[in-house]
This record gives sequence, structure tokens and C-alpha cells, in this order.
Amino acid sequence: MKNKILIILLLLSCSVCFSQQKVTWEDLAQVKFSEKFFPAYGESFLYPKFLPSVQALEGKQITVTGYFLNIDPKGELYILSKGPMSSCFFCGVGGPETAIELQFTSKQTFKTDAIVAITGTLKLNADDVEHFNYILTECKGQLIN
Repeated sequence: MKNKILIILLLLSCSVCFSQQKVTWEDLAQVKFSEKFFPAYGESFLYPKFLPSVQALEGKQITVTGYFLNIDPKGELYILSKGPMSSCFFCGVGGPETAIELQFTSKQTFKTDAIVAITGTLKLNADDVEHFNYILTECKGQLIN
């Protein structure tokens, strides 16, 4: 009987460890920005300081719902945005915390501005200005609307 209880507890704890966590845009807004000069580019960029609640998500599988943006004609750069293309981060509405770089294992067929739920492993990026502050790797997507 004792062994059965231990096995059940172990299975429950494993399912919690490996399950995905739903994250909202408000969760991802828990970041502060300051300007930092990057000599290699001769410019200042917004440098993130991720708050503890966001740091706790790094390396975990999460799901975020937002607007799918395909901004690369070659179909190699995908973005999940808090808002549609007409009001996304690049258009001056919102900050870097409102967009996530998506790294899929295969080419995607979602249309721009489709509402999707994306699941992937969260990577926090503070230093590589050629990538977003939030990156989801090994992504899978589901069309919501």
C-alpha cells in the first residue's frame, strides 16, 4: 500500500513538472527596461531586467495566446504579438515585452493576424539584440480564430 501511494505521488509530481503552463501577456509584462549601449552596434537598446516571476518561467514549457505575425518573406521569422500587425511593437504600440520570437521545428501556415495559442520552451534573452527578449523554442501552434 505504501509503495502504491509513493508511485501515485511520483506520477503526479512528474505530470506537474512536464506539463505546460498558460502564461498571459500581463505575466510577461513583469520586466523593467533601461537603455544600454552596445558598442558592436554603436547604439543604445532597451535592456531588460526580468522580474523573479518571469525568471521562474525560463526553461519551462509555456502556452501563450496572441496574434501570429509572419514578417519575413522567406517564412523564417515568426512572431507572437499581444496585438495585431497594425498595432504591434514594431508600429510603436507597446514595448518589447509584447512580442515573442517563435522558433518552430517546421514552416508554419498560419496567416498574419490569426489568433493562435503557441506552446514552446521559454528562453529569456537580455544580451543578443538580434533576437527578441522572449523566445519560444520547439514551438507548436493551434489556431484559435
